[in-house]
Amino acid sequence: MTLWDGSRPWLVTGHSDIRTALRDPRLSSDVRRHGFPFLSAAQAEAIGEALITFIRMDPPEHTLQRRMLTQEFVVKRMEAMRAQIDATVDTLLDEMTAGRNEADLMQAFALPLPSIVICHMLGVPYEDHSYFQERSQMVQDTTAAPQDVNTALGELARYLDRLATEKASAPGDDIVSRIVAGQEVPGHLGHHEVVGMALNLLIAGHETTANQIALGVLALHRNGQWEKLVADPSLVPAAVEETLRHQSIVPTGLQRVAREDMEIGGTAIKAGEGVLLQIGAANRDPATFDDPDALDIGRDAHRHMAFGFGVHQCLGQPLARIELQSALSGLIRRLPGLQIVRPMADLDFRHGGNIYGLHSLPVGW
Repeated sequence: MTLWDGSRPWLVTGHSDIRTALRDPRLSSDVRRHGFPFLSAAQAEAIGEALITFIRMDPPEHTLQRRMLTQEFVVKRMEAMRAQIDATVDTLLDEMTAGRNEADLMQAFALPLPSIVICHMLGVPYEDHSYFQERSQMVQDTTAAPQDVNTALGELARYLDRLATEKASAPGDDIVSRIVAGQEVPGHLGHHEVVGMALNLLIAGHETTANQIALGVLALHRNGQWEKLVADPSLVPAAVEETLRHQSIVPTGLQRVAREDMEIGGTAIKAGEGVLLQIGAANRDPATFDDPDALDIGRDAHRHMAFGFGVHQCLGQPLARIELQSALSGLIRRLPGLQIVRPMADLDFRHGGNIYGLHSLPVGW
């Protein structure tokens, strides 16, 4: 395919090919490598040292930095947060439904839930959420002017720089404090690297899950599965996996560049050529999933790649799963008659960014 700058990376769409490619060390995630397929001028100019943390690195650098966060997101620790997340769900639903029978699910529920959780985990004051939400959305916008993205990125970095400095002198029970103090594992990150790591977690920690919640609710309604879920709440975990498969929020694919000559699916790829691994297409591959365009919460969807695969698979997936399960459980329990109150054609979808989703989702009950 041809990108904005005339470069021609390979587009990989098959589930098996992508799964194999994501385990192949010959594909690099390092944006500093020549030929890395940037998706826009804004992305090419905005990705600087502030964003080069483990998600933009290859082993062994990647392994070292990721290990510093692994214990923060293990299933056991995330499960210990479930009751707190459930309580947050109920509080948000109390506020959303107080004295009304309609609301914007995205703004009143889907965005605040993961934002509150990641702020708590990072030690970021939630009262500042509007500040970083606006700027993180700009950073994710592939249609934005490069200077606007750089401005937003710089403001976020300065905010987190001040936070990390404060945590160094007055640590709390949060991820940033533990990284700064080096309490989790042997190893050391410089102040600049701590800021970059916190920046990545802050951006990834709310935009992704928020859009997945809203898209999941919409897809369940449009595919006749909402009533089925209301009738059998034990299907919530399966419904989460199926909506993750069916509604991929990464529209552009995972970006890689070949470190050396290689093959994917029998196609020769030369060193220095970019590769886009389209996980949305993989999750609809009929060779892996029967009738893949249908959303069926009775399906075994565990082979989906919504969280990626291999050494770079999403570190926060245990947290995302619990947030999604808690959100769906709360909605079907509190608002079983929930309805989408606008026609599909009138819904405001997010296009042109690294994250696909909805700007708003008007609902009634």
